[in-house]
Amino acid sequence: MQKIMKILLILISLNFGMALYPQNSDRSAALKTEFQRELASLYEQYDFPGATAAYILPDGSVETFAVGYADVENNLKMKPGSRMLAASIGKTFVGATVLALAQEKVLSLDDPISKWLSNEPWFSDLPNHNEITIRQLLNHTSGIGNHVYEEAFAEAFKKNWQTGKNPFTPEKLISYILKKEPLFQPGKGWSYSDTGYIITGLIIEKVTGNSYYQEVKDRFLEPLNLAKTEPSNSLELENLAAGYMAADNSFNLPAKTTGEPEVMVWHPGIEWTGGGLISNPGDLVIWGKSLYEGKAMKGNYTEELLKFVPVSTESQDTQYAIAVALYKSDEFGNVYGHSGWIPGYSSKLRYYPEYKTAIAFQINTDIGIVDDSTKLFEEMEANLAVTVIKHIKK
Repeated sequence: MQKIMKILLILISLNFGMALYPQNSDRSAALKTEFQRELASLYEQYDFPGATAAYILPDGSVETFAVGYADVENNLKMKPGSRMLAASIGKTFVGATVLALAQEKVLSLDDPISKWLSNEPWFSDLPNHNEITIRQLLNHTSGIGNHVYEEAFAEAFKKNWQTGKNPFTPEKLISYILKKEPLFQPGKGWSYSDTGYIITGLIIEKVTGNSYYQEVKDRFLEPLNLAKTEPSNSLELENLAAGYMAADNSFNLPAKTTGEPEVMVWHPGIEWTGGGLISNPGDLVIWGKSLYEGKAMKGNYTEELLKFVPVSTESQDTQYAIAVALYKSDEFGNVYGHSGWIPGYSSKLRYYPEYKTAIAFQINTDIGIVDDSTKLFEEMEANLAVTVIKHIKK
């Protein structure tokens, strides 16, 4: 009798499994269909050249999607594996590298930057140079300006982008904010600064004796198998989608970022540790989930990673920590992530801790996004999140 009951239990469990897996498969297929449909709807509504998008679910399963064109003039369709410049999302890797070095006790987040850079010939001309800490560079509370907004930088870029080389060393980028009045005393305000991340890159290289790109490759790209994420420090970038911008853009750049498929007309190495990576949403969601769930490196680093400061005295709804912004959403609760813009490309990575899922997308234009003249960026974030999280809740 016991043997018969055991056989019956096995048969019941097998039948249950056969019923369960098709149901999960059906739900997965339904989500994929709805996500692609939403992406296509946004494409139809806003008429952008193309986009890629991806999600990672609580169980770690990843799906990547594409819509539109990677190169309109050459009639090249956007593919799920197409890549774009990720711009300031690259800062998340810079912050993670510093956190890893802090875990290894090679440096401290609260070290004054003078400990590492005081012998540099330009250091004494840096605003707040004797007071800034590494943490303040990373959370944008250092009080130094941003070279990207300096007219002298813009003019130099206009004159030099056609050379086929990167015309700006890190020291040259820093030079545009030297001998300027500080915006505020360190820790007494908040102002986004790409220059702060360039300085951080110099500290990483000083501390490790390696190039920043070697560090990020060894620590994160290879261990996490982020095969579509690489340094954007070359004109030729495999599987690069062409980017599109307004013809009257402020840098006098061509309206299209590529002269021929996968070859930039200007050198993207100008970003370095201000961004500096080419990527794909499939990689970005894996990175986001790993980073914000405390699995991107050894040790308990998330407490430091997520030590937020307000970006405004008027509201606590948006805060910033180590290369991560916190957005408070009525619909989804706290949301972590980072956005990225570089001429011709707009990217966004979002992680939803309550649902243990991440969503990322990249659009190969900045038209209507960089000037906030459309709601495309915000609507794509909201609509894709609703689509995925609705299925997770079921």
